[in-house]
Amino acid sequence: MTGNPVFRADMTIEEIGEAGNRYIESAWKPLYDSMHDQLTAAFHEIEDAAYGLYLDRLMPALFDGLENAGFEAMEPTRENDFVIGQCLLFRNSVEKWGTEDNRSRIFWNVIRRKTNQQPVGTLLTELLHSHLKFEIPAAPVLYSLQEWEREPIAQGIRQIKESQ
Repeated sequence: MTGNPVFRADMTIEEIGEAGNRYIESAWKPLYDSMHDQLTAAFHEIEDAAYGLYLDRLMPALFDGLENAGFEAMEPTRENDFVIGQCLLFRNSVEKWGTEDNRSRIFWNVIRRKTNQQPVGTLLTELLHSHLKFEIPAAPVLYSLQEWEREPIAQGIRQIKESQ
């Protein structure tokens, strides 16, 4: 895999998103190609959960980089939480756009400074994927929002999807 993302403690949420997207752009396709056969086979057994296996390999470098720079991306988990990619909580995601062969799921993570727990904003992770076969047609994309509360985050996601 290519180099890890570089984050600094003084970054804004927009800068975090830009650095994260540079990492994903360079890393997603080599990882996808190297795992494609394995994940295609897994898709036949576990369907959409195969995408979780992919994100389990792609996203930890991003979240580790944020942690090392002094940020927190994970909220406390609940008993029935399902976590993929190290910090992506299924309850903090929405999937309602696209066709069966090109669906969009968006996860959100409120990013906080570890020192004072102050939110710097929210990082959205969009994964395009197929429900018919294992396929990720384009690189996952990060979006940044200034908001950190649930309803403004939902409004921000809607605005992003409506502008595409």
